[in-house]
Amino acid sequence: MKEAVLRLLKKNCGAYVSGEEICKSLQVTRTAIWKHIQALREDGYEIEARPRVGYQLTGTPDRLNPEEIKEGLSTRIMGQNKIFYYSTISSTNKIAQEEGQRGCAEGTLVVAEEQTGGRGRLGRVWSSPRYKGIFLSLVLRPLVNPAQVAQVTMVASVALAMAIRTETGVVAGIKWPNDLLAHGKKVCGISADLNAEMDRVNYLVLGAGINANQQLEDFPVELRDTATSLKIETGRPVDRAKLTRACLESFEHWYTLWLDEGFGPVLSSWKEMSVSLNCPVRIHTLNKSWEGWAEDIDVDGALLLRLPNGEIQRLVSGEVSLRIT
Repeated sequence: MKEAVLRLLKKNCGAYVSGEEICKSLQVTRTAIWKHIQALREDGYEIEARPRVGYQLTGTPDRLNPEEIKEGLSTRIMGQNKIFYYSTISSTNKIAQEEGQRGCAEGTLVVAEEQTGGRGRLGRVWSSPRYKGIFLSLVLRPLVNPAQVAQVTMVASVALAMAIRTETGVVAGIKWPNDLLAHGKKVCGISADLNAEMDRVNYLVLGAGINANQQLEDFPVELRDTATSLKIETGRPVDRAKLTRACLESFEHWYTLWLDEGFGPVLSSWKEMSVSLNCPVRIHTLNKSWEGWAEDIDVDGALLLRLPNGEIQRLVSGEVSLRIT
């Protein structure tokens, strides 16, 4: 009902809507309307109330509220079922995993304004200041062999890079396996957590963290040389809800293409956007470091690394450092 009140106020943006009109339109009492108005104010919406005149929406918050994300969202699945919204949370992935275990529908979305326990690759802390980034997780249920799941992060890399370019003009390159870089600095990280049996995927949680409106001082000192944000890159703030919609729409397009036509079209676009192919790299895994030439990506999304002795090492995960020769 709160969402319906908001839609009515937005429909009449710039004008007052009487309490009587809202009551008749939504078939609720004036007391109920007042409670929903108060709830919207608590969500950050600026609503002016004038006795015997009505209510007017005068300001919309920069928040990832479900109401803002769903407004104009053109997907069929992603974000269309249930959106779980949190001001502060330890991890969106954790909540998404719990919902996946409960049997939630594909496309269920978890978003947060701040993560206190966000993690990047190899367990590193992911900086998540409140109201500055986009932190989200999607529950997916692809009918594919579990061995193909590594491809999903590459699907997401292409989709999010495309959305960022379209919405902000920032040309983000992809660093294998799933980081997006702008001018050599990380602007987005992507992760995937799988729950599967031997031959089927129960559910997959796809997580993404986008540095949207951070200033340099918002990053920990140790990250300031390696991280950036879309605001830093463009010099202007990003509409986070609009960018979230664009990411959901772009991901649904590429995800559907992957399911319908296989990995080929995705891999081709991924290679075009890659900044970590055909160059010297150093790769760190949990147990070992490798140096060599990033030769290619195979049909499963693994990196083919040519070692100094000419041998090819196939790597399915790791942290890539781009080396200058």
